[in-house]
Amino acid sequence: MDLSDQRISYETEGLDPAAFSADPTSVFEEWFANAQAGGESEPYAMVLATVDPDGWPHSRTVLLRQVDASGFVFYTNYRSAKGRALDASGRASLTFLWHGLHRQVHVAGEVERVSAEESDAYFAKRPRESQLGAWASEQSTEIESRQVLVDRLAEVEARFSDREVERPEHWGGYRVIPHRIEFWQGQPSRLHDRICYTRSEEATWSKVILSP
Repeated sequence: MDLSDQRISYETEGLDPAAFSADPTSVFEEWFANAQAGGESEPYAMVLATVDPDGWPHSRTVLLRQVDASGFVFYTNYRSAKGRALDASGRASLTFLWHGLHRQVHVAGEVERVSAEESDAYFAKRPRESQLGAWASEQSTEIESRQVLVDRLAEVEARFSDREVERPEHWGGYRVIPHRIEFWQGQPSRLHDRICYTRSEEATWSKVILSP
């Protein structure tokens, strides 16, 4: 399959670095709002990249559930492949791709688990079916067939049939605390705009323009 002729020309307005706030979180929130208004179906979807203890990189799409000055939060099974990699390395990167706006945001930083209280609060908001699924799936482990999941789900449904579903101890949130955030805007001739923020040890942000 030869895709060498497949391309789209990015005819979009360029970025003005002087107009960018000193706070990259506020820039992200503005770009996120633009993505929502622009009709992106899941603007909160992001590619999470990790490196496992053997040095192999892995990436998968997860969903952003909170963002503020302290970082980007998502939730998963702590025993999953990504959970084990996050706990082992303490680092991760995130990529948001908003096709309609020809924009990307890249985040890299350290990772920490959110508090049990935060995880409990979010778990309580999830649909009951998703709560039950968190118990039924031993994420990233091999199974013989889908019927294994169906049977486990039936067992969990019976266990919680007359009460609320509590959060499993092996399920909760991670926060990516950014030390680098890059905003990318597609431009004609592949001369894309890139504005990159880096956080110092004093927690102040510096801003530079990168060559495409």
